[in-house]
Amino acid sequence: MADELVHYALDRGVATIILDSPHNRNALSAQLRRELTDGLNRALDDPEARVILLDHTGPVFCAGMDLKEARGSEASEQGVNEFPRILTQILTSDKPVVAKLAGPARAGGVGLVAAADITVAAREATFAFTEVRLGLVPAVISVPVLPRLLPRQARELFLTGETFDADRAAEVGLINSAVDSADLDAEVDRYVTALSKGGPGALAATKRLLDGHHGLEQRFDEMLELSARFFAGEEAQEGITAFAEKRAPRWVPGSGDPASS
Repeated sequence: MADELVHYALDRGVATIILDSPHNRNALSAQLRRELTDGLNRALDDPEARVILLDHTGPVFCAGMDLKEARGSEASEQGVNEFPRILTQILTSDKPVVAKLAGPARAGGVGLVAAADITVAAREATFAFTEVRLGLVPAVISVPVLPRLLPRQARELFLTGETFDADRAAEVGLINSAVDSADLDAEVDRYVTALSKGGPGALAATKRLLDGHHGLEQRFDEMLELSARFFAGEEAQEGITAFAEKRAPRWVPGSGDPASS
């Protein structure tokens, strides 16, 4: 049996779900997606859990979908098909969800960040919507991400795929707080403590008031079709292959040299 990639712990009302797959930068592999879903279900069903904390081991919070698993797969077999369920679990959770980032988030990892109610990141953490550079579309994650971002910033960051730091992530509304790494635990504890003081029923009702996730399933269905189709398409398969081979995709000007990037 494969080693567990997601751990669950409950302490003083905080259900901590830890991504523990540092060998692939906590990428959303089939096993990690399955265990993350189970962990979220466990936290949601646990009457003692008042707040859910998403944490990670290793230097990277989450690198997005596991591209090794995406190579050569048909649209119906792409792992992104399971991702809306995970995002929906977080978005519609009756319990507040806090994400703690000591390191980078990319693509689908940024989707987890945006779905959480509160996200705190160390200033060393970076973010990027890398999909377009792989021939992909950030369709599924757009559902939780776009309501967080200022429109002009969303257009820039989605289209360029450029990396941005935690301070800018806070400035554009993607995260709540960027702090020095030495202060990360204390800042997360501050938010968790504040959330724990709210009545469970009142918090759940207030989340529904704030979120207004009417038509969420339909929006995910529409975005999923687009995302899965691109994952399986020729352009993305070239982009994924180029990423694995550490070269620029064929569409990049001057990429005739395999060593170019």
